[in-house]
Amino acid sequence: MSLIKSISGIRGTIGGAINNNLTPIDTVKFAAAYGTWLASTISTTDKKLKVIIGRDARISGEMISSLVSSTLIGLGIDVVDLGLSTTPTVEVMVPHFKADGGIILTASHNPKQWNALKLLNAKGEFVSGDDGAEILRIAEADEFKFAEVDDLGKYETFENAIQLHIDQILNLPLVNAKAIAEKKFKVVIDAVNSTGGISIPPLLDKLGVEYVKMYCDPTGDFPHNPEPLKEHLTDISKKVVEEKADFGIVVDPDVDRLAIISEDGEMFGEEYTLVAVADYVLGKTPSATVSNLSSSRALRDVTEKHGQKYEASAVGEVNVVTKMKAIGAKIGGEGNGGIIYPELHYGRDSLVGIALFLSHLAEKELKVSELRASYPAYFMGKKKIELTPEINVDELLNKIQSKYENQNISTSFNVTGISTVDGVKIDFADQWVHLRKSNTEPIIRIYTEAPTQEKADDLGDRFIEELKSLS
Repeated sequence: MSLIKSISGIRGTIGGAINNNLTPIDTVKFAAAYGTWLASTISTTDKKLKVIIGRDARISGEMISSLVSSTLIGLGIDVVDLGLSTTPTVEVMVPHFKADGGIILTASHNPKQWNALKLLNAKGEFVSGDDGAEILRIAEADEFKFAEVDDLGKYETFENAIQLHIDQILNLPLVNAKAIAEKKFKVVIDAVNSTGGISIPPLLDKLGVEYVKMYCDPTGDFPHNPEPLKEHLTDISKKVVEEKADFGIVVDPDVDRLAIISEDGEMFGEEYTLVAVADYVLGKTPSATVSNLSSSRALRDVTEKHGQKYEASAVGEVNVVTKMKAIGAKIGGEGNGGIIYPELHYGRDSLVGIALFLSHLAEKELKVSELRASYPAYFMGKKKIELTPEINVDELLNKIQSKYENQNISTSFNVTGISTVDGVKIDFADQWVHLRKSNTEPIIRIYTEAPTQEKADDLGDRFIEELKSLS
């Protein structure tokens, strides 16, 4: 079964059986549920609703986009189609057009057989958990009422959205375009043959940055696993060194996750993208920061260095945003390379992340490897267990929690804290492990962090074995 309904949207594999995969019928059903929910939130019947849609370059995107736009039109909703776009671009275009919502057609870091409907409200932010639950209820109950012929919605395209998004980034006070241009940086871009290839180059052109393109053709034919992890990025790591570039830029297919490769070909660390950008932002505009429970302790350390408060949220962009709003954080995000800068919008945005990272680097006058060395040294492990029908995730995590609530398990693993806000996170003196069911794949994610990579990996392996023994 490869259809996942969660806080991250409706995600599934293309083809297969109805209700088990993201088939055309499932696509229409959930698009209709979203449109119906949207109509229920508008107080007057005189208002014609408008929804912005955009897609990444994956092969199924054009088909899914046609199904979604036609369904919305059938509900009497006007559609503005951005075509090939990025997740953050769709998000900023919703308020730009004064639209009532938006749908991004992307399965983010998932392989090419996946696609998804990621649902936005009128602010261009992901719908809340409660709203998402209501949309799912409408879908299950088939509570749709389509428009009569004279009330059908209208369809239009808009091709300048990425440029408008870039212009908004360049107008941000903390984007130091002058300093960036003076440094004459050279970078390598890996856009995994998706829409980073049509959004990052024009941004760098405006900033006076030279670049070498890798996999920037938006064909949807991903040349490697699209999740920007070290094991998938050997090509760009070699290319950065060969080109004597200052660093490498890697994004996922919908451009909301940003990873950096240092000039020596080593990973800057997906976790440290947010850390570096936060360091820059806090140095200019002090505030609290937020990341999720699976993110590095390094953000906490950098935040406290600036005399500010750090807080953790449950995993999921909407949870991070909710916490950021509550405490007035001016920078936050997720340790997967997701940077949220509210001065532009409340959404993970690799394009604004690139501009802020370049500004930081230009002002610091350091090599990227030197910048990385200036931050606390933590190492993360990211492992997973594939789910099978017989695995009861909640029961399994409860067993782990109960086991580690006993402080006498091992003198080398003294527990300093346990959080059950999202799955189970167990803190030890100098390391932690976070176990949770994924919102985007049928897996249990196992995140670890420790003072060395070996310790982080060993901790992950230890808990894989413990989960297997308890299941």
